[in-house]
Formats: sequence, structure tokens, C-alpha cells
Amino acid sequence: MKKFLTSTLLAGLLAQPAMAQTSFIANTFYDAAHPLAKYGYTEWADIVKDLSDGDLTPQVYTGTVLLAPRAALQGIRDNVVQVGHHAAIYTPSDLPVANAVQELGFNYSDPLAAIFAVADFSMHNTTQLQEWRDQGVVYLGAYATPPYILMCAQPVRNLAELKGKRIRTAGSAVSQWVEEAGGIPVNVPSSEMYTGLERGTLDCATNAANDLVDRSLMEVAEHTTLLPTGMYWSGPNWGYNPQFWSGLTADQRAVLMQASARSMARLVINYSAQAESALATAKDQGGNVYEPDADLKASVEAFRAKTLAEVYDKAGETYGLTNAQATIDDFRATMDKWTTLLADVDPTDEDALTALAMSHLFADIDPTTYGVN
Repeated sequence: MKKFLTSTLLAGLLAQPAMAQTSFIANTFYDAAHPLAKYGYTEWADIVKDLSDGDLTPQVYTGTVLLAPRAALQGIRDNVVQVGHHAAIYTPSDLPVANAVQELGFNYSDPLAAIFAVADFSMHNTTQLQEWRDQGVVYLGAYATPPYILMCAQPVRNLAELKGKRIRTAGSAVSQWVEEAGGIPVNVPSSEMYTGLERGTLDCATNAANDLVDRSLMEVAEHTTLLPTGMYWSGPNWGYNPQFWSGLTADQRAVLMQASARSMARLVINYSAQAESALATAKDQGGNVYEPDADLKASVEAFRAKTLAEVYDKAGETYGLTNAQATIDDFRATMDKWTTLLADVDPTDEDALTALAMSHLFADIDPTTYGVN
């Protein structure tokens, strides 16, 4: 409580109303070297400054200096920060719609399609939009991870080696798979993976491969298995405090939309590149990288089929969606739409991806009215 009050006081001193000053606090709980912090916040802030000719000047905080991962939503809502990243899997009761569509994360493996499709769905689907309003967040862009893989202190290449292992998971779908496969799911924030592996409270962590380097996991997890265990996108990469957002001018909001479009493109390009680079670095430094054995791979494929068969019931029964089928079907259709849109686009061309986002995602988002109270 003391730390939260200190953070609140600090934020109050730094943050000023948008009409008096365009400097504002932007926060992500990821460390500065992580792609979600580097490209999603540090470089995003430079883009915002450039597009606004210095009018908008985000003050970026990374790590848990201001807010712990589970406190990010409240921090945005309470104006401790004016914009922040929030992973909805940490607050499932507050964000049931976002978590219901995240249940499909086990079934997709293309972060390029996902980042734009999730943003599109989140800014256009009426059920999801209402959830953001109810929780005091103005949603302005997505994140999407590369597929999560297994990073372990001992080899986990098959079901026998997975049995009884304590595995850090994120979200209910992968936790359910781990349990069915014979492991023990442990739901802790990604910031606690290193210490868990170091102290032996975790045997493995599921996360994107870049964390082998960005969070130094290769020091405590010498055995990596290239088993795709889903990808993550739940919650806003840029969630704005509604009062702050409403106090901006329409031109300022338009700048922030443009910054989101370019930053999503830059983020997804570089996140995937860092994941591939980290695997190479781990091997160069003596780590082991394995392909999964057939039984482990079959277990994931069977679980994917089960997830699709059960997703509508889970959305209704677990997350309380009264229009579960319509919401899930809209999300799946949006994924299909972006897969088609991206089919002939160079996945490393930042300018082309930015232009695609502006024309097919933000074109009908009116900065004079979107998210304005």
C-alpha cells in the first residue's frame, strides 16, 4: 500500500491536465530491453514527439517502478498513469470479453495478423468496446507476442519429461493444457520467471523466446523446446485514461492513432526478430534447443481442436458473455480478414504495414468522438 501511495503521489506531481501541458506519463511493466517496452513505449514516445512536432511528450516508465503488472488497469483508470500497457489475463473478472477471445491464443501462431486483427476487433466490436468503457480505458492499439515456447531447467521434450513439472503459464487455456499433459501450471507474472527458475519453484516457463536474452532466462533455463503453446494479445498495449484522452484535442488524438499504427508495425517486426535472435544466442552460448517429440506435439494439436470445440461454451459459462457465439465469430472473422490483407505484404516493411493499419483499421475511427466522454 505504501508503494502504491508513493507512486500515486509521484504521478500526481508529474502529470498535468492535457490542456495545460502535453507532457504525460506512459507506463509498461516490462523492462526497458523487452520488445514491448523498447518498441511499444520508448521508441513509440519518440514517434509521438516527432508526429506532434514536440507538442506531445510522453514520459516513459518501464518495469514496476510505478505499477505492478496486476495493478496496471487500476493505474490507468485512476490516472496514476495517463497511458499504459495492461495484460488482461491478470484481471479476468474485470475484462471477461478480452479474456474470452484470448482463449483462442492457443490456436494461432502468426503475430503479424494477430496484432492488427486484435486492435481491429478491440476498436470496432461493440461488446469489447463497452467493456473498455466500463473499465475506464480508451483502447488505442494492440500487442501480440510470438508463439510461446518451453524454457526449462531440465530437458522437457516429451510427455514423460513434462510429467510433474511446475510450469509458469499465462492464461487459462495453456494452464489447462499443461494440467491435461501431466504438468503443474503456475500462474505468476512474467517478471517472476527468472527468480522462480533460479530458486526451483518453477521447472519451466512458457514465454516468447526473446526472454532467453531480454530477461536472461538462458542463465537459469538451459533447455528450450520449440513447442508452440499459444500467443498472447489480451488487453491494450496503449490504454488511455478517459479524462486525459477527452482533454486532448482531436489533432492530438489523431497523432496518437498514427503513432499506434506505426508502433504496432515496428513492434511486431522486431519482436519476432528478437525471438529468433535469442534462440541463436542461446545455442551459441551452450544452451540446448530441441524440437518436441511426437507425443508432446500431438498433445498440443489435440488440445487446439478441443479448444475450438469448447470456446463458445467457455465464453458463455466461464466469462459470462451473453452473446458468446457472435463475439467469438466476429473475432475469428477479423483474424481471417487480416490474414488475407497481409498475404501479399512484406512482413518486414514498416511503412507498408503502417499504411495498411491506417487504411483498414483507423480510417473510420473519428478522433473527434472516439473514446470521448
